[in-house]
Amino acid sequence: MRDNEEQLIVTVTLYHRSDDPQTRIVEDDLASLQALTPHRVVKINVETDPILKERYYRSCPVVEVGPYLVKSPFKKTDLIATLGATYDRLKQMHETNDKKHIKRKQQGSRLTGFDRFSFWFSKWYMLVFNMMVLFYVGLPFLAPVLVKNGHEGAARVIYAIYRPFCHQLAFRSWFLFGEQPYYPRELADIPGVLTYEEVTGNDSTDLNKGREVIGNEDLGYKVALCERDIALYGSLLLFGIVFMLTGRKIKVLPWYLWVFLGIVPIGLDGGSQLFGFFGWDLPGWMIRESTPFLRTLTGSLFGLTTAWYLYPMIEETMRDTRVILSKKIASVNQLIQEKTS
Repeated sequence: MRDNEEQLIVTVTLYHRSDDPQTRIVEDDLASLQALTPHRVVKINVETDPILKERYYRSCPVVEVGPYLVKSPFKKTDLIATLGATYDRLKQMHETNDKKHIKRKQQGSRLTGFDRFSFWFSKWYMLVFNMMVLFYVGLPFLAPVLVKNGHEGAARVIYAIYRPFCHQLAFRSWFLFGEQPYYPRELADIPGVLTYEEVTGNDSTDLNKGREVIGNEDLGYKVALCERDIALYGSLLLFGIVFMLTGRKIKVLPWYLWVFLGIVPIGLDGGSQLFGFFGWDLPGWMIRESTPFLRTLTGSLFGLTTAWYLYPMIEETMRDTRVILSKKIASVNQLIQEKTS
């Protein structure tokens, strides 16, 4: 042990496999270095967690000391150098009364409720996300069901909840229990279907009236989310389920594919409709109204590519969180055992 210094303890995390003879060799080497550099060893079996197993199994035993990670195969001299460097770094922070180091040390010695929640959430976040999206995209379908069964007051609560998040224009929404599943503007020029103007008598440029229309026994009743939003969140949910069932191993979609397949189509299809409300004297090709098919297609592409781009990146963050908290949980549990033994 180093003389004339307040004893500082280096924490060594040893990631290992079950029944691996190399682990015992590393433990013996570390024990022989205790007099040179005081340390405590926290053992973590990587087979207890799929993320740890994926990250460290083939490299076991793996020794983590401070910012240093030593993967097998390595020599005793590598342990000496790593322990020494970490000890010197720890000593310097101790002597300078580094506030960040003191705070990390205090936080590392106890498990908080937030730690436990974060560890749980890092494992089950996709289930949480999928349930939230399912609820968000599913509840609007309850509104027409409620109206159909005589509970218009309850249905209007749902319409009111979603109004800040969706335009709810009747000519861009799905209808249930009616003659047609949708009633487009005349400008959409869809053959063989009744238009919004025909069935309501309203001017389709009057957006306030378009939002107020809920439907009736003949038309059916409006879903509380528009066609595009249903496609967007539905595809987000679909990808989320697939991502979860495949073990969250799908790689991130390149950003340029997200832009060209997701953002550009929905921007063009949605933005190009705006000229149809201004009443300007414009060439005919500039005035258009999208169709339920195009809204569904572009909404689905945007939802799918957005999920494909974001979920794998979130997974990387959650994996790092799992590894950090697994180490902290093992360390704190060992400290508790040492105090009670």
